[in-house]
Amino acid sequence: MWDYPRPPRVEAFPGRVRVEFGGAVVLDTVRALRVLETSHPPGYYVPREAVLSGVLVPTDRSSWCEFKGRAVYFDLVVGDRRSPAAAWAYPEPAVGYAALTGTVSLYPGRTDGCWINEERVRAQAGDFYGGWITDAIVGPFKGQPGTSEW
Repeated sequence: MWDYPRPPRVEAFPGRVRVEFGGAVVLDTVRALRVLETSHPPGYYVPREAVLSGVLVPTDRSSWCEFKGRAVYFDLVVGDRRSPAAAWAYPEPAVGYAALTGTVSLYPGRTDGCWINEERVRAQAGDFYGGWITDAIVGPFKGQPGTSEW
């Protein structure tokens, strides 16, 4: 993870990505992209059409990434369960990140569970970063107390 590049690299991920929320599998795909960036666990981006229809509700929230551009956010809603700003996307990504067009990523800690292949993901600490931590990823990571200036 500390040898991940800066600026971040987008690459095809050859495995399976699955997300559950509100008693439903809201995402299950083998067509994911992985974003690798120094000091961050990987982020996983999936085609919007791979997400269960109707569960992503747009919000007014947005943020800015110095590399990828403007992100927009979605609440994750299944039945009467709502997870605010659980997902984000780059509708018009910056130059070099066009592969993210039409994809969405989710915060593992704002779902009921995320899996890479058959391994349950642990959420990156903090409220800003959305990294997916597996046994293959070694920290420390941004997001822990005292890491905001890294």
